[in-house]
Amino acid sequence: MEAHRGLDAAQSHALNARLVLLLANHVGSATVLREALQVARDVAAPTETAR
Repeated sequence: MEAHRGLDAAQSHALNARLVLLLANHVGSATVLREALQVARDVAAPTETAR
């Protein structure tokens, strides 16, 4: 959260996007990234089967 201090909404979103790309590059495994993205999405918007 500290990294977002003083940023407006657009800057905060841009920071998040850059961070996701940097971390994805660091992880390097497409399978691991797909699984992580699915988990994050399910938490943000649970599907009927995930409820």
